[in-house]
Parts: sequence; C-alpha cells; structure tokens
Amino acid sequence: MSKRKELLKIKGLETTFFTDDGQIPAVDNIDFSVHEGEILGIVGESGCGKSVTSLSIMGLVPSPPGKITGGQILLEGKDLAKLSDKEMRSVRGKDVAMIFQEPMTSLNPLFTVGNQLMEAILIHNKKWTKKQARERAVEIVKLVGLPRAEDLLNDYPHQLSGGMRQRVMIAMALVCDPKVLIADEPTTALDVTIQAQILHLMRDLNKRLNTAVLLITHDLGVVAETCQRVIVMYAGKVVEEATVEDIFNNPQHPYTQGLIKSVPDMRYKKDSLYSIQGNVPKPGSIKVGCRFAARCEFATDRCLKENPPLYQTSETHKTRCFLMDGKEGKTQ
Repeated sequence: MSKRKELLKIKGLETTFFTDDGQIPAVDNIDFSVHEGEILGIVGESGCGKSVTSLSIMGLVPSPPGKITGGQILLEGKDLAKLSDKEMRSVRGKDVAMIFQEPMTSLNPLFTVGNQLMEAILIHNKKWTKKQARERAVEIVKLVGLPRAEDLLNDYPHQLSGGMRQRVMIAMALVCDPKVLIADEPTTALDVTIQAQILHLMRDLNKRLNTAVLLITHDLGVVAETCQRVIVMYAGKVVEEATVEDIFNNPQHPYTQGLIKSVPDMRYKKDSLYSIQGNVPKPGSIKVGCRFAARCEFATDRCLKENPPLYQTSETHKTRCFLMDGKEGKTQ
C-alpha cells in the first residue's frame, strides 16, 4: 500500500453542527488516507458520521448549521477545507466527485440526462464546444454499460429504471476523470441483482481508470466483495482501521465484532439473529469515556472514565479500545 501514491489525506477532521440545543460534533477528530487505485470502505450504523465525512470532503456540509471546525482535507497536498466556495466548485466534480445515495432525488427531473452530463463537462472544460461535450457524454454513458447511449441522452430521469439512474449517477461522477470518487451507499435503493452489477461496474472502473474510491456503506458484504481496506466509525470516531482480511479474520474492537456477528449466515440455522444492544448515542452526548462503553460487554470502569486512544496493533491495524493496551504502541 505504501508504494501507491497518497491522493487524499484527512487529518484531525472535525465537523460540527450548531443547533438550538448546542454544538453537535458529527465528525470528531478523524484521520485516514486514500491511495491511488485503492477502494477504501467506511462502515458503521446510521448516525456514525459516515455521510457527514463525505460531505465535508466535498464541501457540501449545509451551512448553517454545519461547519468544518478543525483539521485538514488534503488532496495531493492542497487543503480543501481552506478553499472558498468558488475555489471548491472548480475542484468538486473534476478532482473529487461523489455518487449520492438516491439517484432519483439527485438527478434533476426537469433536464435530460444529456443536459446534466454536459453541464458538468462544460463547467470544468471552458474551451470545449457543446458537440465535444456531447461526444464525451456518449463515451462515458457507454463506459458505464448503458445501452443506446445516443438516444439515452435525450431521456429524462423518470424514463429510466433505478439501476439505469444509478449508472447515470456514476457516469456523472466519472465524466471529468476525478482522482477520487466518493460513493455514498451507492446500492441502497437497488435490488440485489442490480446491486451486484453496480459493484462489479465500480470495481471494473477502479481497475481500468485507477481511480481511488471511498465507499461508504453499512453493508459488510459489500465491503468484503469490493474494498481493500476498511475504516469502522462509531459516534463520529474511527474505532478500527485495517485491511479487509484483518477486519473479517481478526476484528479487534467489540463494535466491529458485533457488526460482523450481526450478518446473517445461511450456513447455520439460528433461532434469532444477533444484534448489538442499544443505539448509537446522540453526537456530543458522551463527554468522557469510550463512546461504545454503554453497549459493550467488555466495558470496565476505565472505559467510562477515560477516552481510549487509537492503538497501532500491527503495521496495518489500528483499534480504539483499551483491550489493545500493551499489544503495541499508541498512535493518537
């Protein structure tokens, strides 16, 4: 992994929402990197800060009430967190692009697929003609495996199936050849057959174009099938980071262990499925101690009184849990 070029580096990122009830830290001092040609997964339950992390990278956190309050988002050394809205618009879609969760609400129903694809091309390629932009749109539509590319550009989003709309969203994200592609739950609203096709398409494009992919999901099956490394988030914090093999063969954090045990296994008949007791705490509600302590079967008094650091348990494995104390050094 070290031989690959580091494209995106997140250092101490903090994203806070300022509400009538006070400050809510949705993302709290997280660090990770994404390398060229890599697919990095971010997993966790709803409310763990996955999507806010992606919106922070894209400069799309709704403000007010949200704001990046600390840290750096370094894209090849350039800190995106310090860019103005105008400067960020020149980066968004060109250097960093995003596939959003629900294509029907992300595509404009009043414009054709061709208009929406060509708009992105012309914004970032000022010298291109509309003819050139249309040719590029046809090319990218074919690349993502959509049929009758020329005619499809004249269609409106409602004329397409869910799987076709998702492929259009992928085409829009790739049309300007971004260095980093963020996919936020790209298969959530699709049936399993179309999900498999979309995941296969993303892996294929990742290999062919060498695009770095940040895949946000709650589905560990998707992670196992698609990613090389994975970050587990809980309550705005990174609690574990490792290769996919390590996460599944040697999960170290109790939260990660619980997520894996929650996955149904068709090989064994069980009376009931395993579930982690309790719910993700409201962001900012836990001031001291491990944020998972209230749901953890291994929690001790120390877990309630101290904030666990992120332990480097091996060259490729980090875990934020006192159970790892003494296994290796601390990273933060």
